[in-house]
Amino acid sequence: MLAAGVGIPILAALNAQLGVRLGSPVAAAVVLFCVALAGSVVVLLVHGARPILALPTVPRHLLLGGLLVAFYILSVTFIAPHFGLGNAVFFVLLGQLISAAVIDHYGLFGARVTPISAMRLGGISMMAAGVFLTQKV
Repeated sequence: MLAAGVGIPILAALNAQLGVRLGSPVAAAVVLFCVALAGSVVVLLVHGARPILALPTVPRHLLLGGLLVAFYILSVTFIAPHFGLGNAVFFVLLGQLISAAVIDHYGLFGARVTPISAMRLGGISMMAAGVFLTQKV
């Protein structure tokens, strides 16, 4: 679930850039869900189905957001019933905090650069501690 959480801010950054390149956030959302469907179909293929995949003509790395949606949905669907929803969400949130800070610090995927300062690191640590404490009750 930590890996799934890390992917969520990456998904947002990639899809934002896809929206810029396509000139439409709505079109980017449609592409995101089409790619997510394709990832789900790959999992379905493992179980014996035969999907047909089609890729848009945008840079391939911008399509990663759709694969991350499929990974997140499938991860939560498969893991939460066995691992516990609270535990699953804990790791998703922790992953999001870490990934978002790294994306912002380096300005990855076209994000605005926001360096990790001592204050920001302290805030992220407090948020992580808060998420952890919610699972201890």
